[in-house]
Amino acid sequence: MNSEEESQLKKGISPYEEERIFDPDNEWVKLAHAISWGRLEAKYAEMFPDRKEYLALPFRTAFGALIIQKRRKLSDRAVIREIRESSSLQYFLGRERFSREALIKPSALAGFRKCLTVDYLMEANECILLDVDRVINGQETKKENGNAVSADIPFRDIENLGTEILDVACSPSNIKYHQDYLLLNEAREKLEVMIDYFCMGFHMSDKPRTYRKIARNEYLAYVKSRKCTKEKLRAAIRKQLGYIRRDLGYLENYMEEGYALPKDYIDCYLTIWKLYRQQKYMYDNRICNVENRIVSISQPYPPANVGEKEETPVEAGAGYCVSIDEKGRARLEKISVDPYNENGVFKDVMNRYKERTGHYPGQVLVDQIYRTRDNRRFCRENGIIMSGPKLGRPSKDKNSRKEEQQDHHGRMEGERFFATGKCCDGAGLIRMPMKETTLSSIALSILAANLFAVGLNCFFLLYFLEDISGGETESYIVIDERNDEIAGLFGGGVTDEGIAFTGNFYYQCLKEIRRECSHDTSCIMEAFFFYWLVSVSFYFIFPSQQSNPGLNA
Repeated sequence: MNSEEESQLKKGISPYEEERIFDPDNEWVKLAHAISWGRLEAKYAEMFPDRKEYLALPFRTAFGALIIQKRRKLSDRAVIREIRESSSLQYFLGRERFSREALIKPSALAGFRKCLTVDYLMEANECILLDVDRVINGQETKKENGNAVSADIPFRDIENLGTEILDVACSPSNIKYHQDYLLLNEAREKLEVMIDYFCMGFHMSDKPRTYRKIARNEYLAYVKSRKCTKEKLRAAIRKQLGYIRRDLGYLENYMEEGYALPKDYIDCYLTIWKLYRQQKYMYDNRICNVENRIVSISQPYPPANVGEKEETPVEAGAGYCVSIDEKGRARLEKISVDPYNENGVFKDVMNRYKERTGHYPGQVLVDQIYRTRDNRRFCRENGIIMSGPKLGRPSKDKNSRKEEQQDHHGRMEGERFFATGKCCDGAGLIRMPMKETTLSSIALSILAANLFAVGLNCFFLLYFLEDISGGETESYIVIDERNDEIAGLFGGGVTDEGIAFTGNFYYQCLKEIRRECSHDTSCIMEAFFFYWLVSVSFYFIFPSQQSNPGLNA
């Protein structure tokens, strides 16, 4: 061991840490260059026009940490430990040098999450998708002459193209399974804590009788009973309602005398009052459901929504509607913790698709709930083909049945997106206690799903755009002298960096395939065969490109 290594070890820095090398093929390294951090930060700053204070931490560090948290499905403290141990994650957050110190505190991460709104995350998602489209379509600006391709093209005479998938899902919140006697017992215990606060905080000599031991024993007797009949359940609920009404009366008397509850107890007190009224109404009328029913005292906002699958008929969480276009990119159309009818957003989704592309989709794949007469009339007037059987008697034509089966298989892309988001991007269980952070967490899951659903090879081209990463960048793609010859043979254009040829050429091929197959899904196999044939032809016509790292990248 030489003197330099000894001095580094004395400082606590190993030679491996000093000469840490990043893998260029790492997904986090590619995303670090691909995301337009400056543009996202500018949109975030527009949310606070009157605030003059300095930010407590960099935007890229906080926003990138939330993306990592969604992808790895970690808590606030666990994601900070993960960042401390990974060099690629620190590079993704914009660190110039690897460090063992914590880049952010858990409390700061929670505070930044509260500032992120659903509208901002939807704008950030659209901004990233527009950057990807701009690269694939070859509309990026050249650095030398500054000529840009105009996007203001009249679309009146263009026919409807593409496919839109529209579906709804529910992300359950991290709460207990709602049962009436469990909620009432929890409410009783919280009220007893409030009564103890008044007695101990204001030094009251006479402590009221709450019968907490008797109430606890009665609750345990019902829980431990082997046969929980309806009569036993109603008796347990009636007793718990009596204890809660007694405790609420004590608290009302304290507040009439001039005592006040602390700020931490006010929301819980109001929630328990509402819970008592609902449970009392259901008990008196012998019903099992009520409007805006409270299923959790700590999170009173998520009502019981209808689940997606038969094994989960009821889920307590926020419901959201997602649209997926023909390129496999998802957009959050509507999200709410309150139940709503999904078919009401159909026209708005179709109009937003027209605003983005200039035309309506040629085909829309939806569930049965969207196939109302009003939506069918809208599709018929605008030339949109809606999936599913027609109204009336079932058709005996075998071709129509085959088309219905193919449309059903096409909707599996939406189910795949929801399954991937819940398994890999943190949408399967929302652990945020507040309503605003719950909605923003789901929106961030959709943004993270889009980041990793888009092919990173195409996404990495964003790194070479002008003003995309906020500063001067270095090109790692080797420019080949035969690019001009290749462009002349295939009629394609090559940018100054020599990287957009392959993407443009293949995109034109896929564009023709999508135009031919938009109304006929039976030619999908022929389309894939054609794309494979083009790839193999290019590989054998130019064998010298095999060793070129620029084209292989």
